[in-house]
Amino acid sequence: MRLHDLAPQKGSKKRKRRLGRGISAGQGASSGKGMRGQKSRSGGSTRPGFEGGQMPLYRRLPKLKHFTVINRKHYTTINVGKLRSLPANTEVTLASLMEAGIVTTNDGPLKMLGDGELTTPLSVKAAAFTAGARKKIEAAGGSCEVVNA
Repeated sequence: MRLHDLAPQKGSKKRKRRLGRGISAGQGASSGKGMRGQKSRSGGSTRPGFEGGQMPLYRRLPKLKHFTVINRKHYTTINVGKLRSLPANTEVTLASLMEAGIVTTNDGPLKMLGDGELTTPLSVKAAAFTAGARKKIEAAGGSCEVVNA
């Protein structure tokens, strides 16, 4: 067998339709495109997104960098620096922070952010921690525990 002997199996390739070559060819006259109109002309149809002159969807939408997340998670956020006033080895939860008056509103589960400095060891129980917050709490000798709230 040689390279020039290679050919597709008989019947596996369908021949291309020859359009507009007379009645006997099967696709004569209007080439199966019906009568007149924009879709029957040569050069194909309209471009993708064209809405017949109406302002297309991609131009009606606002040019925003991102769209808002529909079911966004809301957290009660607090920075590590705010926990300085608490005594050593205190268990920090959302409830204990509200009792101490550090947090005034409950906007959802507690999330610790890493701004500020911490020197006292604390046992923090929160729904989420940023990497910086976790590092600062553990560097001060405290512990971080993720709690599903």
